[in-house]
Amino acid sequence: MGGVPHSRVAQFEMGNKKGEFPIELVLIAENPCQIKHTALEAARIACNRYIQKRAGTLGYFLKIRTYPHEVLRENKMATGAGADRISSGMRAAFGKAVGTAARVKRGQKLMSLHVNRPNFLDAKKALWKAGLKVPTTCRVEMVRGEVTV
Repeated sequence: MGGVPHSRVAQFEMGNKKGEFPIELVLIAENPCQIKHTALEAARIACNRYIQKRAGTLGYFLKIRTYPHEVLRENKMATGAGADRISSGMRAAFGKAVGTAARVKRGQKLMSLHVNRPNFLDAKKALWKAGLKVPTTCRVEMVRGEVTV
């Protein structure tokens, strides 16, 4: 196969790793799908940027719960004038590694966000924004804690 390309996901844990937060929210995939490493990184950036502006650098803890293990391959085809004489079509079409993806099952947790009570609504919106970057519908659930809004 050759080499496996590096994952674009820069960090899997962000924020205050040692803090005690009473509320935990998770982003859950509603359908099985494959999430490319670039989409996972886009979701991480969207969520992290929103919650960091609202809660500060020490007011949250964000963890990515999936890892892109699956290697994606592509059989690049020649295009342009004379491409039919150069290419071999689908003969020996194993392809080159172009990226990685995470296989996600229905109901699997994609990322979790730990916050304090005043930042509950901001955390919910941050995970919702991250869910827009993922190629399946997602829902935000509270795993731990209580909030009176």
